[in-house]
Amino acid sequence: MAGNITFTMIKPDAVKGGHIGSILKMICDAGFSIKAMKFTKLSAEKAGEFYAIHKERPFYAELVAFMSSGPIVAAILAKENAVTDFRTLIGATNPAQAAPGTIRALYATNVGENAIHGSDSDENAKIESDFHFAGTERF
Repeated sequence: MAGNITFTMIKPDAVKGGHIGSILKMICDAGFSIKAMKFTKLSAEKAGEFYAIHKERPFYAELVAFMSSGPIVAAILAKENAVTDFRTLIGATNPAQAAPGTIRALYATNVGENAIHGSDSDENAKIESDFHFAGTERF
């Protein structure tokens, strides 16, 4: 059964590019409601912890450096079938392969700086949401 929450981060490249408002509008226009949101900056330690699943991959150090390079917008989103619908909205990890009109097709620079994160499963949506937000920060 599909869950009704997902987690997202507008990444440092999209924040630096001034795309927060446009991306949030796309998210809301697609029927998602925001249950928690914050403008914050990940330390290298926190970015490493969040992406620990990729620790053995060759891009891990670059990913941690990028994700701690500037502010992000973290959010918990709600909608029926949230994870799948959000993955469709954001598009493929590689913006060159992302469908036209998706967030990554519009705002991502390359596969490493791809504008936005979206949970890849209901289980990870819960884990990622809990990593960034206390219960008192959710509405």
